[in-house]
Amino acid sequence: MMGGLEAALAEVSSPSWTQRVRAGRDLASFADVSEAAEALVELLLDAEDTAVTRQTAEALTRVGTVTAMRLIALAVAEADDNQADWLQTGVHDALVGPGGVPDIAAACGKLARDPEEAVRRGAADISAWADGPRC
Repeated sequence: MMGGLEAALAEVSSPSWTQRVRAGRDLASFADVSEAAEALVELLLDAEDTAVTRQTAEALTRVGTVTAMRLIALAVAEADDNQADWLQTGVHDALVGPGGVPDIAAACGKLARDPEEAVRRGAADISAWADGPRC
């Protein structure tokens, strides 16, 4: 499994947006690994292509853990308006897409008490995007 992590980490800095999208999807399940977490925030804030931002946010939302949602919250706190729009779209895609997602309300509730102010602020935005009770 670590081979998959290493391969995905290698794609994070690819000039190809499709490889960076694949890296975001593949790394989402490794959100609790520090190297992957750093790479995922980088992908969420991808300056080259909004598809990378959107699809990485969707993949992390589908994971739905506190750790995964914390990474999105951190990105939201750092994002410019355009990036925030695509982060929101990615979260929305996961919430309305087929197959459903884990209940992220519990994750958002925990993040509302995170010691880091940026995480609390980002989690509040995610909660608003998910329309209240869903997050």
